[in-house]
Amino acid sequence: MNRREFFSVLGSGIAITLATVNTSYGLSADALPENQIGAWLHIGEDGAVTIYSGKAEVGQNIRTSLAQVVAEELDVPMEKITMILGDTTLTPYDRGTFGSRSTPYMGPQLRKAAASARELILDLAATEWKTERSLLYISKGNVTNPDTKQMTPIGKIVKGKQLVQAVDEKVVLKKIDAWKIAGTSVKKVNGESFVTGQHKYVSDMKLTGMLYGKILRAPAYGATLVSADISDAKKIPGVVVVHDKNFIGVAAGDLSTANKALQSIKAEWKFEPQPSRKEIFDHLRNTSKNDDRGKVSGDVSTAFSKAAASAEQTFHVDYIAHVPLEPRAGVAQWEGNKLTVWTGTQRPFGVQEDLADVFQMPKENIRVIQPDTGSGYGGKHTGEAGVEAARLAKEAGTPVKVVWTREEEFTWAYFRPAGVIDVKAGADKSGILTSWEFHNYNSGGSGIDTPYEVKNTAIQFHPSDSPLRQGSYRGLAATANNFARESIMDDLAAELKIDPLEFRLKNLSEQRMKDVLEAAAKAFGWRGAKPEKDHGFGIACGEEKGSYVAACAEIAFDRNENDIKVLRAAVAFECGGIINPNHLENQITGSIIQGLGGALFEWIDFKDGKILNPKFSAYRVPRFGDVPKLDIVMLNRKDIPPAGAGETPIIGIAPAVRNAIVNATGKRLYTLPLVPRGLEV
Repeated sequence: MNRREFFSVLGSGIAITLATVNTSYGLSADALPENQIGAWLHIGEDGAVTIYSGKAEVGQNIRTSLAQVVAEELDVPMEKITMILGDTTLTPYDRGTFGSRSTPYMGPQLRKAAASARELILDLAATEWKTERSLLYISKGNVTNPDTKQMTPIGKIVKGKQLVQAVDEKVVLKKIDAWKIAGTSVKKVNGESFVTGQHKYVSDMKLTGMLYGKILRAPAYGATLVSADISDAKKIPGVVVVHDKNFIGVAAGDLSTANKALQSIKAEWKFEPQPSRKEIFDHLRNTSKNDDRGKVSGDVSTAFSKAAASAEQTFHVDYIAHVPLEPRAGVAQWEGNKLTVWTGTQRPFGVQEDLADVFQMPKENIRVIQPDTGSGYGGKHTGEAGVEAARLAKEAGTPVKVVWTREEEFTWAYFRPAGVIDVKAGADKSGILTSWEFHNYNSGGSGIDTPYEVKNTAIQFHPSDSPLRQGSYRGLAATANNFARESIMDDLAAELKIDPLEFRLKNLSEQRMKDVLEAAAKAFGWRGAKPEKDHGFGIACGEEKGSYVAACAEIAFDRNENDIKVLRAAVAFECGGIINPNHLENQITGSIIQGLGGALFEWIDFKDGKILNPKFSAYRVPRFGDVPKLDIVMLNRKDIPPAGAGETPIIGIAPAVRNAIVNATGKRLYTLPLVPRGLEV
């Protein structure tokens, strides 16, 4: 039964909600081509509107913002809308929730689908009422003829049928400055369920007959399994053991028994030499390769040699962990040759493809469901726990749940890449940049291009061999690249004896960047203000994913503790038109606080392939006492389409704090984190 047939059977058109255990109906998103309105939304006879998107809700609140833009274009109340997200059977294919793409890419797609539905409904109403279409309009979910006072709910016009008409790619969308639902601080959809604890995460799920799984992990990165004796585990009543090449897992009726079975396995491992944290930066440079995407213009070497002021420095960036609220979790259930997996991932369709590879089966027989998940920060592009649960469930013949421990999450989830960044820059006497050379080793190429106007540039990303597993992190490499760039900008400004704000403005042509700088400086009171003794001011800015941010920070240096504290920060952010002001402010606040951790003290320590600080007692994240007074300024550009806001706000705080430390102490720091064990002066 495909989705169209399913709604036909329902008759009333009432949309289904996210399935939890029933997987028998076999709906297929492939049954509705993505160019059809019905692939994206369904309108029931009662006026209920169900929206379908493959995006994943991981705390960024797209469930609300995407619903808002649909409600706006279709002109229906928010309470009439249900969002179905991250379900490979019910939603159109989606690459994943990453790169701040949900708002700028999915938002317009759903707006066009809703606007196309709106125009179709008006056509249908005009035909049914035998009246001029131009007289009709939709308001609050009703089609109205102001001349005859006739009013009918849109569901009665559509009659609950699937809308197989094509999405009009040229349909006229409502102007941002005319928004009434979008652009307002609508409350978080289903927010109450999170506050009351009613929302069920994957780690909360329990199916009939479900077992609990545990996986044998290597004792160190680079270790390979030589042999394993699983005989004792097999003797434990009720325990299922799976040994498939290098994969060994157990499942039992309770977690205690599963852990007992896991500990009874006698495994022999072969270890390979691995670089430690003390050696990592040399290792990354020595194993680097050139990337063909490097950019060169002008004569950098000559311009640098003739510069009136110059700065040359190497930056080091440590691996850091994502530390999601909910560690990886997966539940798997087989029904014949059909597999359903519930897992907290940012890429449900990617996990579906991974499962198809593991089990050598058609992906059409696999359903992956992503219930709203306890944060990701780019760290849940993969679905390991779901795959592990599926391997155990296949052998057990009953559902299996695998939930990673916090230590497993710290150790075996991928990290934000470590990196080495070399920067050489020069400027003339008037403060105009004349040369810019920038090389990033391993950390990544995201945000590597400079926003400043420079005639002579050489910018290159060099991939390296990483001894630890690494991957996406909020803002990708833009945080590291922006930190290095904005630190060098302050160093040059100091050498030229030019105010850091004025130096940046002098070398920028992008007005949007200038605007956020001016807004942050005004909120902070930058011009004319002087820090107290042992206090320092710092400023930084950056652009990523079509959004702009500027941050000013004040720090205090405690000479007795030899440490610093961030007292306050003013951050200005602009991402085009704002869909939900309150939720945008929450995103910015969360980014700043998370950015403080990477700026000040978060780092992964490791030696001989072993993570040495895989727990909260040894890996510090920001605490309530670390949060400074925040003054957030949001610039609402109603003339510009909305861009994503989940990543860019994080990139400004680290360099602003670093530059404030220099201002207070005179000590220039070139490593992230800045003060993992206090400030060494």
